[in-house]
Amino acid sequence: MYLNEENVEKEIRSLEVSNYVSRIAEIEQVRHMLVEIQKKMGRNKGIVMDGRDIGTVVFPDAELKIFMNASPEKRAYRRYKELLDRGEEVKFEEVLANVQKRDRIDSNREFSPLRRAPDAIEFDNSDMGLNEQFERLHNYALRVIQKKTGVD
Repeated sequence: MYLNEENVEKEIRSLEVSNYVSRIAEIEQVRHMLVEIQKKMGRNKGIVMDGRDIGTVVFPDAELKIFMNASPEKRAYRRYKELLDRGEEVKFEEVLANVQKRDRIDSNREFSPLRRAPDAIEFDNSDMGLNEQFERLHNYALRVIQKKTGVD
């Protein structure tokens, strides 16, 4: 992720920023502006996005929707390892509390709450490695492409 041509990935993925994300995402004007930007990005299709309202609000007519989930403990552990690998000093309990708080806020916010779209494929990756996840998701995408094009 770049901001003004500077890589800010490390900064925006910190636990400190994560503690504010859901509160800012509750602001209707912020949500509206970001949804418009995201819709412009996907106007010509051929885009892969992730987010808590992508399949319900941003792209409700997407050709393939995956509702990816894992237990809060698994997601917190993955995030914890990611933060440690980047040199941050964090405690697992802090990361778990952050994940649980974000889930609670995002699921209960008034605008664009976290919801699974009715036509989304539920995908629990709690006990999957990256390769297995990739293979399964790749197969879902191939099925959609084959159905649309009629080509095997």
